[in-house]
Amino acid sequence: MISQSDPVRIFVGHLWAADDDYLRVFEYLESARHFYYSNSARPEPRPPGGREAEREELRRQIIPAEAVIIVASHHRRGPELIEFQARFAKTAKKPVILLMSFGSTSVISRDLQALADVTIDWSERALTEALREYARHEQIPKWDTIEFKLD
Repeated sequence: MISQSDPVRIFVGHLWAADDDYLRVFEYLESARHFYYSNSARPEPRPPGGREAEREELRRQIIPAEAVIIVASHHRRGPELIEFQARFAKTAKKPVILLMSFGSTSVISRDLQALADVTIDWSERALTEALREYARHEQIPKWDTIEFKLD
């Protein structure tokens, strides 16, 4: 059960900058009622020392996460870095939740899709349900219950 005292630990993939799509993930999570999370990703500052230093810092950020969220639009701008994050998540036995490109119908690479446990559209409900299911292994009912009061 996700609670304030036991938030789901996530890592949101990044390209060493908190761009619009990165920040949008948190807007969706913040709009969810009774959903608590902590983010281990730190997109800024970019570590000095080149590619291996960057990868080591990404490993350090991914390890505490229960699930990794990858935004597909980041892959177009930095495929090597995003695929590294997804591959390391799989190696570390972390589920990868892939968010489609926001507001577009662009094609997602097969390589990235193959690394994802689930691919979802931008939806607060889809995102929180994927985190509950893949990070916490909660059974998610796929329907809404509406209660009517008969007088």
